[in-house]
Amino acid sequence: MDSDRRGGGGRVFALFVVVVLGITGFLGYRGELPRWPFGDTYVTAGLTGPPLPPLNVTLVARVAEPALVNITAGIRPYGMGAAGSGIVLSAEGEVLTSHHVIKGADTVTVSDVGTGAVYTATVAGYDAMADIALLDLQGAGGLPVARIGSSAPLHVGDDVLAIGNAGGTGSPTAVGGPITNLDSSIVARNSADLTRKSLRGMIEVAAAVAAGQSGGALVDRYGSVIGVVTAASGEAAKAVGKGPNGYAVPIDTAMGVVRQIRSGTSTDTVHIGPTATLGILTSDAQPSAQSGAPAGARIDVAIYGLPAYEAGLADGEVITALDDRPITGSQMLKAALNAHKPDDVVRLEISEPGGARRTVSVSLTVGPPN
Repeated sequence: MDSDRRGGGGRVFALFVVVVLGITGFLGYRGELPRWPFGDTYVTAGLTGPPLPPLNVTLVARVAEPALVNITAGIRPYGMGAAGSGIVLSAEGEVLTSHHVIKGADTVTVSDVGTGAVYTATVAGYDAMADIALLDLQGAGGLPVARIGSSAPLHVGDDVLAIGNAGGTGSPTAVGGPITNLDSSIVARNSADLTRKSLRGMIEVAAAVAAGQSGGALVDRYGSVIGVVTAASGEAAKAVGKGPNGYAVPIDTAMGVVRQIRSGTSTDTVHIGPTATLGILTSDAQPSAQSGAPAGARIDVAIYGLPAYEAGLADGEVITALDDRPITGSQMLKAALNAHKPDDVVRLEISEPGGARRTVSVSLTVGPPN
C-alpha cells in the first residue's frame, strides 16, 4: 500500500499492455519503443535437420491446460476484482503467476482447471521487478503439475503457444505463433491501475495474447512451459502496424525467482511472505536547493487507522531514511520494506514541510502485495 494506487468498482482482466512512446533507443520496439523493445533486425537460427511440422494447437493445449489455474484477486474497499492465470508447480498447490495479477490484492481465489476445485491462496513471495509471484493454495493436494521446460534452447522462429484465462471466462484460451525475439525490452502499462514498468529479457511472440492470460503458460510444441505470459501489444502499437504480439518472462528467469522465494531469503527485489506496510501512499520527493527540501518518499496520504497515521505521520512529510538506510524515493522505500515482516518496528527519519526533522518508530502491519 506504500505506493500510488488507483481503483474503481468492477472487474478487470490482468494484463500488461505494451506502451509505444514514439522514440527509439536501447528499449527500441522495432522502431516504436518501450513496451519491450525488439531490435529492427534479428538472426533466425538455421535448422540442421528437416523442418519441423506445424505445432498441433489442440494436442499441445490438451497436454498443458490441466496444470493451469484461474486466479481472481479481490481489492477492498474499491470493489475491484482482477482475473488472471497461473501455472501449477507442485501437487500440493504451489502456483506460479505474474506479480501484477495479485498486486494490491486483499484476497486471492484460485480455481484449478484440471480438477475444478476452488482454493484460497496466500502469497508466498514475489519479485515486482521481474513481474513474478508464487502462491500457496490452502488445503490443496493431488493437483496436476505443469511440465517445466527451459528457455535456454529457444530460437527465433520456434512455434509456441500462449495459454490462459482470456477474458476471465474460466476456460483456457490458446493462441499460437512463432517467437520473434528472445531478448525484448518493453515498457508495460498495467491495465488495472495504469502504472508503468520497464521489463527486459522478454520472449516476444507473434500471437494475439488477450487480457486475463497474464500469469498463464507459454509452452513449446511438447507442452513444456518455457515462459510466463505477461503482456501484449496495445492499441497504439496496432495503430502503427505493429503486432499483435505477446510477451513472456522466460521460465528460467521465473524459476530463479521461485527458488529464491523457496529459500526464504529476501532481497531488495524479492519479498517473501506477508507484505508489511506503513499504510501510506507515496510519491518521489524532489530535492530543492532553495528551500532545503530533501529527496525522499513524500507522504501523499497517511491512511486513517493504519500504522503511519497512528504514529502521527502527516500528508506532505518526507521519509528520508528507514533504520538508518537513506530513502531517496518511493521505490527505495518499497525496497527497504521488502526485508521486513508485519509487526516489525522500523525507525523513520522524517522531514516536515517547514524543514524540521524528527525520528518516529512505527510498527508495521499486514498489507496487500505492492
